[in-house]
Amino acid sequence: MKEDKLITMWNRVETLGSLVQQMNQEMGNLRDLSIGTMSLLKKFDGYEKAIEALTEDLKKEKEENNELE
Repeated sequence: MKEDKLITMWNRVETLGSLVQQMNQEMGNLRDLSIGTMSLLKKFDGYEKAIEALTEDLKKEKEENNELE
């Protein structure tokens, strides 16, 4: 291969590596944000009732999906 093609490939690999690192950092930020949001929601009144309602909704949805199959 020509040297300029190898240099171009190397630059692309470096760019991809940088993008992966940036994505990993953003995923960490999102994880921290979701953990903080969940901790905040747990402190609200009615949290337990909302969780129970969501659980019931999920059960009903699963049952409907099973019936359709």
